Amino acid sequence: MRTLSLMDIIMVGIAGMIGGAIFVLTGPAIGLAGDAVIIAFILNAIITLFTAMAYAELGSAMPEAGGGYLWIREGLPRPNAFISGWMAWFAHIIAGSLYAVGFGAFMYYLLGPEVAGVLSEEPLLGIIPFDKVIAVVSIAAFTYINIKGTSETGKAGTIVTLIQLGTIFALIGAGFWTMYNNPDWTTNFADFMPTGVAGLVAAMGLTFIAFEGYEIIVQTGEEVKNPKKNIPRAIFISLAIVVTLYCLVAFVSIGSIFPEGIASWQFIGENGELGIMRAAEMFLPYGVFIVLGGGMVSTLAALNATTFSSARVAFAMGRHYNLPHKLSSIHPVNRTPHVAIIISGVIMAFVAYALPLADIAVAAGVIFLLLFTQVNIAVITIRRIYGDKLSYGFKTPLFPAIPIIGIFLKLGLALYLLVTQPLSWGITVLWILVGFALYRMYTFKREIQHYAPLVTSEGDLKRQDYRILIPYTPENPDRLIKYAIRIAKETAGEVNILRVITVPHQTPLSAGVAFADAAKRSFEPLEKMLDKENIPNHYLVRVSHDATEAILATIEEQKIDVLVTDFETLRRDRKLLTLMTCKVLAIRAENDALELEPEHVRIDADLKSQAIPAGEKKNMVVVYDGGEHSDVVLKATSWLEHSGRFKVGLLSINRGGGGERSSVTMQQDYLSQLGVELKEVQLTESSSKSADIMLSAASSFQPDLVVMGATVGGFSVFNNPDFLALLDQFNCPVIIARGFTIPGVHRAKSLLMRALRK
Repeated sequence: MRTLSLMDIIMVGIAGMIGGAIFVLTGPAIGLAGDAVIIAFILNAIITLFTAMAYAELGSAMPEAGGGYLWIREGLPRPNAFISGWMAWFAHIIAGSLYAVGFGAFMYYLLGPEVAGVLSEEPLLGIIPFDKVIAVVSIAAFTYINIKGTSETGKAGTIVTLIQLGTIFALIGAGFWTMYNNPDWTTNFADFMPTGVAGLVAAMGLTFIAFEGYEIIVQTGEEVKNPKKNIPRAIFISLAIVVTLYCLVAFVSIGSIFPEGIASWQFIGENGELGIMRAAEMFLPYGVFIVLGGGMVSTLAALNATTFSSARVAFAMGRHYNLPHKLSSIHPVNRTPHVAIIISGVIMAFVAYALPLADIAVAAGVIFLLLFTQVNIAVITIRRIYGDKLSYGFKTPLFPAIPIIGIFLKLGLALYLLVTQPLSWGITVLWILVGFALYRMYTFKREIQHYAPLVTSEGDLKRQDYRILIPYTPENPDRLIKYAIRIAKETAGEVNILRVITVPHQTPLSAGVAFADAAKRSFEPLEKMLDKENIPNHYLVRVSHDATEAILATIEEQKIDVLVTDFETLRRDRKLLTLMTCKVLAIRAENDALELEPEHVRIDADLKSQAIPAGEKKNMVVVYDGGEHSDVVLKATSWLEHSGRFKVGLLSINRGGGGERSSVTMQQDYLSQLGVELKEVQLTESSSKSADIMLSAASSFQPDLVVMGATVGGFSVFNNPDFLALLDQFNCPVIIARGFTIPGVHRAKSLLMRALRK
């Protein structure tokens, strides 16, 4: 039920970004940067804006509970989805625990012996600290409010945030009034950057995480009215308000006080977390109590927001079977994910009471930075997968430059924390390893069983280390099998054939089980071919609403090394092309009469190879450019050449542009001794001219088979229209080889090798 208005989610975002940090972190930040802390806040806002635009785009196009977890699930390979959700859930719980403990400390200060005297210094029952009791009670209260319903949650959050803003405006108003009545306030800003650039950067690192609360806004996706427009608006409005408030609080705190014998920024910095409170005491009546009250209200507002968001992450993961499915239960009356809220609240209370939050909380910042890095990658891949199929309320300008900049900025700040706070990375890595172990042992199996259950699995009991997968195609079932057999013989591997029974989304998957026997019978001809060649094999039948999900699940479950599939089928399946995690040989051939196995004669009951005369061999042209897919190209060439049926012509692509020669062309003498005919070509910046150059050079070999990478000279064979047209010009089968690496790794490796050679 969509009950949250634009104002409600703006308040949620403000609460998440301000938290208690505006009173607690601003003082230490002033101590690090001096007056330049205002510049630090502005720079942080600019940096975070790159990721905020990604959240605004995806939040408007995919307004579902789960936010970053959901988008990473759609745009990155499967392990990333679980790990991102696992990290986000942990980070929100830790943040909520921090706010609860902060509130407990503030409240105990007011009720304790120093002020009201209601509570004593002795712990409750002699063992339970009062501040911890208050923290746990506050978590329980907001857990109950969130269970009651999103409208009550939004109303409570709005009321608390308005009180919070009132406190901040009182502080700012009193500060400006004091400055108005004291013309000498400008002297407090005479030395604007007293600690230099180093202090400015340190202040940015300390306060950056305070500006990332917009992540909470997208968790409201399924409960906000008109999410396509309101989510982007709420993100940008709340971010603008919060940045302005941080700058104004710092400005008036520095400009309104005149301590004796010390600069105002130094006075605030020396008081650390109490700096803003001590400054307010000088220009605002009852300033200590007002700031203290504001801190209490701020932590409550942030606790409400993080309770809401942590439960939504758990709910989304439960719905996708990445956590126990019970977490996706909806309350029959309140229509809220009550189980996810209760479980998140219980864990939050335990963390708040039992664990050393000061050490663990730093890791939450690193986790959020890694999460935001993945979201910036996902916004690029989701555009690639879905194109214009999604309806956007906001689209990131200067795409993909903006998210790419966001990736580098987030990773840069995360590495900064690695240097300055190494323990934060240790905790983060430990949490990720625990999550990955849980994923492999439990959630992955449950997820596959739900989305693409295996109904038939037959074949050799002994599994081989190297595994090839072929999606079964009923219209031409044996077209790809000869390539798989060739690879299996060269790698001592096994061939897995996958048959996917696809049923409509409104039909239960159990309906597809009825077709399992017919699917099993269709495998018999292929099984005979594989047994004849003595190739270990398996036949798998899955039922799914989405054939792509079934293939992705099989690649992960069966630990597939290489997928052999049809080029046109793969090219049209952007999701599979983007998310698969294995090598690929995509075959493009309408009429494929090639023989890939050596000729044999029977001598003394033994099968022995008979060499094929060189004049009878077919011409295999290999296009090599030294790019990220070149290793797979060379492996495929080796697998095919060892059949003895091909002579190899090597077309070396020079991509240097300035006369730099590839590693292949520098070994011409060696290659000629092996009988490899070599030709070198220089591509241009024009894809059409480059395609023509390649066609002319390859045609001179009179090819019977062409092997090339998924990218050639920087041009995509799957997406570039000129290179797609080039494939049509080859009157022979073409194998397009595609490797799997983490994005950017090959590029970084190439740059490193080039630097070492120099």
